[in-house]
Amino acid sequence: MKAQKLVATLLFLAAIFLVGCSATVSGSSSTVELSGATMGTRYSIKCWSDDPTIKTETLQADVDKLLDEINQQMSTYRPESELSRFNAAPAGEWFAVSAETAFVTERALHFYRLTNGASDVTVGPLVKLWDFGPGRHSVGARVNAPSAELLAKTKSLTGGEHLEVRLDPPALYKTIDSLEVDLSSIAKGYAVDAVADLLAADGLVNYMIEIGGEVRAAGVRQDGKPWRIGTEAPDPKRRGIHRIIALQDQSLATSGDYRNFRVIDDNKVSHIINPKTGRPLPYRGWSVTLLAPTCLEADALATALLVMGEEVGYNWCKEHDVAALFLIRRGKEIVEIATPKFQEMTSKAE
Repeated sequence: MKAQKLVATLLFLAAIFLVGCSATVSGSSSTVELSGATMGTRYSIKCWSDDPTIKTETLQADVDKLLDEINQQMSTYRPESELSRFNAAPAGEWFAVSAETAFVTERALHFYRLTNGASDVTVGPLVKLWDFGPGRHSVGARVNAPSAELLAKTKSLTGGEHLEVRLDPPALYKTIDSLEVDLSSIAKGYAVDAVADLLAADGLVNYMIEIGGEVRAAGVRQDGKPWRIGTEAPDPKRRGIHRIIALQDQSLATSGDYRNFRVIDDNKVSHIINPKTGRPLPYRGWSVTLLAPTCLEADALATALLVMGEEVGYNWCKEHDVAALFLIRRGKEIVEIATPKFQEMTSKAE
């Protein structure tokens, strides 16, 4: 599954990225590092345990199998996946899916309602209309804006209000034939959580998992300190760490508008679509980092806060007790705006 969230990987991780798997033993503890390809990106896992019987190759195989199953359920790039077949199915009929696909879709609809439509997994046709997505023009390319008529027609094909989900028995339902569901803005976060559950079931309580920039950490490093994650400065010309965040028993996701943009009528527009207007957000050079108990939640809300904007997004976070860090460009300066919950959580973890 390629990540259609279309957000650049905004994190430099303290963990080492390896191809395959490796294990080291230090005293009575063993460290396991795994990595591989999934969802059009890479995953990296670092964990350690006092249990010397951990079999790295078995753990790697289990992780790869789990991630492949999620791809087979929720990928929009595999024509035989559950989600691809649902997208091709006619409206007006319940379409049976796995419990996992139904759960993630239900969560997507929950965040659609919670954010008043700022988080919407049905905007795929609008992403393509504005020339974003795989196979489209390169970053910074000059493109033409669609006509008002074409924009209105395409927007009518989207909207979470046209999607329903049933958990028992698990199934999806759409009210218009052309509705397409793309869970990639939330599926990587779900996959991180699923891998966390797998590690916990094997008795591992100290780990850091990252998939395409979405992170979840539990327990501590071998030195007893929290895992440390570097968030990237929102600079389109270079990559660099803006801030190190200590992460313990929390998840982190970052979304930004500065890596993928087009030029329309001499104005830069970002790849992030406002579901309410059907138009891309103006390029601002911003990012939002969100902390949450689950990576699914962090993943779902990070881009929604960019859609809301600085003032509305910040006030929404205060109202819903959400931990978010806005990096806002003021000319050449980057200003940090942290919500009270973010300040509370990061101070505890330090």
